[in-house]
Amino acid sequence: MGIIANLFTWWNGASLGTTLFTSRHGNKVGTDAAGNAYFQHGKDPKRRWVIYEGSNDSSRVPPEWNAWLRGTVDEVPDQSMPPRRPFQKEPLPNMTGTLSAYRPGGSLGGAGKRPAATGDYEAWKPE
Repeated sequence: MGIIANLFTWWNGASLGTTLFTSRHGNKVGTDAAGNAYFQHGKDPKRRWVIYEGSNDSSRVPPEWNAWLRGTVDEVPDQSMPPRRPFQKEPLPNMTGTLSAYRPGGSLGGAGKRPAATGDYEAWKPE
């Protein structure tokens, strides 16, 4: 994406305004595995933001960086978080609207049929 494309768009990377603000006031504190860059304001360390690598989708921010962005932890995740345990899965982005989205068995998009009623439901009847 060139600067001209970022002049009017924000959904696939930083806009021109965000890029200028970041270059003047932001201190880069780290990058996650997806390539998202994290910044902190030079004068006010409580102001934090992310510039996404690719589309702007907050579900692509890993949990440890999300905690840092929200101020739950003060130190950047590389310094404050314990290493990932072997049983922990890698975080996934929001899969809604894709073929990988969760579809329970009884839903219209899910496989199989809806389970039969068990008889514990009684329809409301006006008196």
